[in-house]
Amino acid sequence: MLKRLFMLLALALMAVLFYDIAGNYSERSELTGISEHYATEGADELGAANLVASVVITYRGLDTLGEVTVLFISAAGASLLLRRRRGSAEKKSRLYSESSEIVRTTLSILFPIILLFGVYIFINGHLTPGGGFQGGAVIASALLFFILARPNESLSHALLMKVESLSGFTYVMLGLLGVFLAGGFLDNRVLPLGDFGSLFSAGLIPLINVLIGLKVGSELGSLLQKFKE
Repeated sequence: MLKRLFMLLALALMAVLFYDIAGNYSERSELTGISEHYATEGADELGAANLVASVVITYRGLDTLGEVTVLFISAAGASLLLRRRRGSAEKKSRLYSESSEIVRTTLSILFPIILLFGVYIFINGHLTPGGGFQGGAVIASALLFFILARPNESLSHALLMKVESLSGFTYVMLGLLGVFLAGGFLDNRVLPLGDFGSLFSAGLIPLINVLIGLKVGSELGSLLQKFKE
């Protein structure tokens, strides 16, 4: 009885909160405050044609660092839970049914194309929609395709961890360079901004996108391998 009463009180409180939000909602047709500064000055200050990249990587770089940290902790926690004890029966290698010749042939054709597409997404993230997280997710999808098409082969966990660690460490070091050489953590103006709209522009943003893409792709790939094992 007490449990039901508590649930009813919680639902009533949520209803009051949502009613207040809906009753006082007013549509905003203009940017205000810091958002207006981002939209009007972002291209000139940071040199990135993709304004979203400027906001996510530089203006709100600490938030992005937090997101990368959360992904790392989630992947590490999942890997720890999936880890098998040494000497257990489950540690013995398994043999899975081989995929069809069509799937393996498709893998040999599409795997490098998907990887290249993921690299393209994060290299051009400062020019077009995309970036490190999106490109890393595409790379992880290529690794998932590999696992499904070749179930008796394994991704190199050691290599994935080295890529993840090195990219994460370099990412933080570049952020600290922004503190000492520019205006703050992950400030992209450590390097010249270059010509607006060109591949080599926007200072550190392209390099940071590459590091985030490699980190996300390797973390997700390592997690997929753990699930497969």
